[in-house]
Amino acid sequence: MTRTGIVYHPIYLQHETDGHPEKKERLVAILDMIKSEALKVEYITPEPVTRDQIAAIHGERYIDQVRAISEHGGGYLDIDTILSRGSYDASLMAAGGAIAAVDATMNGFDHAFALVRPPGHHAMPNRGMGFCIFNNVAIAAKHALGRGLERVLIVDWDVHHGNGTNAIFYSERSVLYFSVHQYPHYPGTGKATDVGEDGAEGTKVNVPLPTGTGDEGYLMAFREILRPIALEYKPQAIIISAGQDPHKDDPLGGMRVTAAGFGAMAGAVKEVADICCQGKLAAVLEGGYNLQAQAEAIVSEIRAFQGTVPEVRGIDLKVAQRIEEIKKIQRAYWKCFQ
Repeated sequence: MTRTGIVYHPIYLQHETDGHPEKKERLVAILDMIKSEALKVEYITPEPVTRDQIAAIHGERYIDQVRAISEHGGGYLDIDTILSRGSYDASLMAAGGAIAAVDATMNGFDHAFALVRPPGHHAMPNRGMGFCIFNNVAIAAKHALGRGLERVLIVDWDVHHGNGTNAIFYSERSVLYFSVHQYPHYPGTGKATDVGEDGAEGTKVNVPLPTGTGDEGYLMAFREILRPIALEYKPQAIIISAGQDPHKDDPLGGMRVTAAGFGAMAGAVKEVADICCQGKLAAVLEGGYNLQAQAEAIVSEIRAFQGTVPEVRGIDLKVAQRIEEIKKIQRAYWKCFQ
């Protein structure tokens, strides 16, 4: 029987961000919809990361800065990123939640979804930004490599480019980072020519999509770029940076993805996982700021992980042109495009 884990801890609600788009109600809405839809899931309680696990990604001085600001009642890491008294502990548990999702897939679960906050994919080694404090997915990927794996695939479908994750692993072949994101858009990174460096060229696959891209365009990128590269790379673990802000109703994005589109993307990643890693994959919550839209998208994703995948067909001519450009760029690194 398929086992789906949901990683959650109530401490995530103690990251207080009054009046901010990244608010605790996001998690409440998701949990309520999972319950109302009677999805067959098992809840997993995470443990906080250790300092050593954070320090594998983030600098000691930055870790101390986050802790000090939080312990003194809160403040701002940057103009967009707020800390409250409970944020440091919530951040430790958010990264721990991402690790718990990865460990679950290595210890009996078929897939796991870490419903964590604060999110993480913008967090740089020595800087928090874009609502993110510690880079949860990067910490989890490093943990997976520490368990003896040699190749980890990170799929990031948040509307914003995961500049932190991309930068952290930019010179590491052990992590294949694939990002589909609105461009131009915050944070302004993620050009198709950003492919990695120092022997890791080709393991960073950035797919900047034009504003207004919907289900068809996203699925084209997954089928024509992600799938062939991933099957050639043969990842031993897959982690999704699951941001639901490409949804057509999200206030912070300009894309047109529907709940069915998110399910289809999840199904496309699951198909790669079936071929490469016994169907096992872990997802970690990133963005998504329309409460209803985000919850509906996540339910669609979980159902896709469990085998019910919506069908998306059609061609987006603008995206088709972008895909050909990316294939030309990546051709030097992948036989599938030669």
